[in-house]
Amino acid sequence: MFSPETLHHAMATYGLWGLAGIVALESMGLPLPGETALILAAVYAGSHEESVVAVVLAASAGAIVGDNVGYLVGRDVGYPLLLRHGWRMGVTEGRLKLGQYLFRRYGAGVVFIGRFVALLRVLAAFLAGANRLHWTTFLVANAAGAFVWASLVGGGAYWLGRNAAHGHGPLRWAMVALALFVVVTLALALKRNEARLIDQAERDDPAPLPGYRRGPEG
Repeated sequence: MFSPETLHHAMATYGLWGLAGIVALESMGLPLPGETALILAAVYAGSHEESVVAVVLAASAGAIVGDNVGYLVGRDVGYPLLLRHGWRMGVTEGRLKLGQYLFRRYGAGVVFIGRFVALLRVLAAFLAGANRLHWTTFLVANAAGAFVWASLVGGGAYWLGRNAAHGHGPLRWAMVALALFVVVTLALALKRNEARLIDQAERDDPAPLPGYRRGPEG
C-alpha cells in the first residue's frame, strides 16, 4: 500500500497541505493515520534531500488547528456526543473512561502527553473542552505537545529516510528493516500501555458510564 511510488505520488499531489489535513482531521476525532502520514512524509523528505522543517511545521499546524476544533466541539457540543456516537469511531466505554481518568488527574498535562498516545490524540482535545479546561491553558499545552511530537517523530523518520537513501546494498535494506522495526515496536508498546491504562481506569471507576451507547442495540 505504501510503496515508494505511492508515497511519491501522494507527496507530489498533495504535499504538505495533505499532511497537515490528515493530521488535523485525526486531531478532530476522525480515525485517520496522522502519525503514519507524518512518518511517511518525513521519510520521503529525508530520502529526497528536502527540508524536514517544513514537514514538522505542517504537522504541528495541522495538529494545533485540529485539536482546537476538537476543543470547541467538546466545549459547545459536549460529552453527550461521545456517549451516543463514540462507538462509531471506535471509542469504547473503556477508552472513554481512560480519557476521563487521565484528564481528572493530570488536567492540561493530558493535552501535552496525549499527542504521543494514539487514542488520546483523538480524545484529549474533546475532553479538554467538555471539561471546561481554560482555553489559554489548553492552547499552550496543545501547541507545545504538537511541536515536540512533530519534531521527535518527524525528525527520527527523516534521519531514517536520509540514511536509507544514501545506503547501498545490505546497508540500505538494514535501514529499511530498522525503520519497520521501530514503527512496529512503537505500535505494540502503545497497545500494551493502552490496555494497562484502561484496566486502571476501570478499577478507579468500575460503574458503567450512564448513557453510553455500545452500538445500534445500545
